[in-house]
Amino acid sequence: MKLIHISDLHLGKRLNEYSLIEDQKYILNKICEVIGDERADCVLIAGDVYDKAVPSAEAVQLFDDFLTKLSKLKVQIFIISGNHDSPERLSFGAEIMEHSGIHISHVYDGVVEPVILSDEYGEVNIYMLPFVKPSHVRRFFPDEEIESYTDGVRVAVEKMGVKNDARNIIVAHQFVTGAKTCESEEISVGGSDNVDAEVFKDFDYVALGHIHGPQRCGEERIRYCGTPLKYSFSEANHKKSVTVVDLKEKGNVTLKTVPLKPLRDMKEIKGKYEELVAKDFYDGTDYATDYMHVTLTDEEDIPDVSAKLRAVYKNLMKVDYDNTRTRTESVINGAENIENKSPFQLFAELYQQQNGKDMSEEQATFLNGIIEKVWEGEV
Repeated sequence: MKLIHISDLHLGKRLNEYSLIEDQKYILNKICEVIGDERADCVLIAGDVYDKAVPSAEAVQLFDDFLTKLSKLKVQIFIISGNHDSPERLSFGAEIMEHSGIHISHVYDGVVEPVILSDEYGEVNIYMLPFVKPSHVRRFFPDEEIESYTDGVRVAVEKMGVKNDARNIIVAHQFVTGAKTCESEEISVGGSDNVDAEVFKDFDYVALGHIHGPQRCGEERIRYCGTPLKYSFSEANHKKSVTVVDLKEKGNVTLKTVPLKPLRDMKEIKGKYEELVAKDFYDGTDYATDYMHVTLTDEEDIPDVSAKLRAVYKNLMKVDYDNTRTRTESVINGAENIENKSPFQLFAELYQQQNGKDMSEEQATFLNGIIEKVWEGEV
């Protein structure tokens, strides 16, 4: 049995005020191509289908189109809700869609029954555990000691009655201890939402969602597939992919990844303004269409820099500076003997502390002119 593992679609996401719907539509079509090429039997979608609990109409339409294309490929589809999803909204119509091979986790109620599929090696039990917090599980098992996320998931799994001599798959959306995170994820302070991988010991493959970088958690069989697209500049160096799981007899699981090339990549560049807008720097690259983060090393701020850079980098998302001023960690101190200092001296001290250097002669002349005009009532 061949399984395709994807997660964290975050449909409807906006990044730096840019809508990513077009990018998401493109990458979902690419995923459909991979599923067809691999002749997959199942698709596991491990949570965070949407970016918000109340998704936009265009996000819902996009997911509807994706499911329609998947159903035409004659695959079984398994979907769970993540921490970004509303489980009630996501599971709407689940019983009706079940007849079309689309299996959606319901709101957690203490019962998780497997969907049983068969291949030449026998039966495969696929369990769908939506994102749960300790309080979700404690509600249905008040006699169990549930203090941590590990306790909650452990009890939820124990109550499934998993038979460890069968082939078992679980789709889950949790933060497994040891996973490497990035800026675009919502992780609790201090790791309070950590789940010990040991709770998944009875499963042949654990299809995880929640972490955006593709990675295994200790063992190959416990895996985050990562997001299909980059959702922050902390992911700029990620290699996005689809995870393909080949499940044979009990204990025989092999994995591979199929790379995904986005419509627009996310890139970071750094240098002086004049260098970065020079044609021989960006010509022949994809920088004109990629989503860009530009870090300028100029000591002086460039007036209207975003508009100027956008003439070269159409999808500029972020501009910042890395120079003497931004690197200084000194706190701007209050001026001493303020009564005995002129406005020019006070401003000069502020400028020096803020920028780590004195004003230039041209700046000093300009400032003196402004002060004189203010004092003479001309401004």
